[in-house]
Amino acid sequence: MKIIILAAGIGSRLGNPFPKPLTPLKDGKSIMERQVESLSEAFSVHDISIVVGFKKDLIMERFPDLTYIYNQYFDATNTSKSLLKALKKNQKEDVLWLNGDVIYEPAILDVLKEEIRQKNSFVSVNTNRVAEEEVKYSLKNGSIHELSKTVENGLGEAVGINYVSQNDVGLLIEHLEKCGENDYFERGIETAIQESGMNVKAVDISQFRCMEVDFKEDLEAANKIFKA
Repeated sequence: MKIIILAAGIGSRLGNPFPKPLTPLKDGKSIMERQVESLSEAFSVHDISIVVGFKKDLIMERFPDLTYIYNQYFDATNTSKSLLKALKKNQKEDVLWLNGDVIYEPAILDVLKEEIRQKNSFVSVNTNRVAEEEVKYSLKNGSIHELSKTVENGLGEAVGINYVSQNDVGLLIEHLEKCGENDYFERGIETAIQESGMNVKAVDISQFRCMEVDFKEDLEAANKIFKA
């Protein structure tokens, strides 16, 4: 299995002069440093690749032993195209991917490992919150049906940690290619489900601490939740 961290974006909402994944936390580590450490403990560090774009050298210098995929159109595309680049490099692999701004409790990976072992393509979700600005989901026949920020009466939020089995990679690539330049990768998942019947499970990780850092308020909350 390969692991992808999506870290190409400018992250303008947080306002850093450097890539958002390098945002330092009060425990002395950056968001990405926490991610890489926990992923390396649960899996092999040699299987981790990072999709970079904005000020890529800063990330590459900080993590020189990882593998990199460059999205040269980082300032004109969204996560659908970053993920597309990564999946095209790993078409014969199972792929676990996460957004570069996700801070999570490492124990989440123990839960996800079981789903990965069963090769269930999934989206990790938090059912404790359904914020308007977040990606939400609905279910049909026990699997994800809708997945976007505009889902009405969403059952929970997608937290930015996802997995696609080798059997589904080709189908997801096909739908990511159809996405608009500014679409999030969730659009590709949703159309693969609704138009091509891809089965995607919602894995509830609500019992663990996990959040994405988009705004300064998120960073302040993360520093309170994830103390040293």
